[in-house]
Amino acid sequence: MPSFNSDLNIDLLERAANALRAISHPMRLAILHLLREGDKLSVTEIHTQLDIEQAVASYHLNNMKNKGVLSSDRIGNKTFYFVKDAEVSKILEYVEACF
Repeated sequence: MPSFNSDLNIDLLERAANALRAISHPMRLAILHLLREGDKLSVTEIHTQLDIEQAVASYHLNNMKNKGVLSSDRIGNKTFYFVKDAEVSKILEYVEACF
């Protein structure tokens, strides 16, 4: 079993790896692109803007929410999704800069 440098925060590395796995899908990256400016969008707005089925948008939104990448607010009968931590937006910027 490999040993880690004592300066490394294993919990932080686990959270980072989980977040990267959660966003490692083209559709999830597209959703994050829509949400990265601090916007709160409903699933209807997201699936309309991305021209995908609502069920597909819901699936990806729930996946990212369950893994801590997104949060949501319920207002009336609509749920609005947003990026939970501004640092996630930085990840997207870095990925876009690489490609």
